[in-house]
Amino acid sequence: MEWKKALAELVELLAQRMKKVDCQFREMFGYPAYFINGNMFTGVHAEDIFLRLSTSDIQKIMKTHSQVTPFEPMPGRAMSGYVVIPKTVHMNDKAFAEWLGRSIEYVSSLPPKQKKR
Repeated sequence: MEWKKALAELVELLAQRMKKVDCQFREMFGYPAYFINGNMFTGVHAEDIFLRLSTSDIQKIMKTHSQVTPFEPMPGRAMSGYVVIPKTVHMNDKAFAEWLGRSIEYVSSLPPKQKKR
């Protein structure tokens, strides 16, 4: 499977949003991703922005925004707890701030991820 390069405008959009967030930047499979206490909460994958949300928030965002889909970095391999947000969300400052804030809040509540030995 050939990976598509991350869209530069999405990488920049997310980088700008992360300036005020206490988080760490890393690349996952060559794509930009952001972590809190070792737990990934958002990033860009090819032409999409994904978020990690609680189960209840996933249900809410899917009801509110019909174009939200499970995050599948590889077809048929959905990552539990992650969704892809549509352009209608990430291009709307208020909506994006709300859902990004929910992602940050949720991941901040998780225990720090232990490094593998």
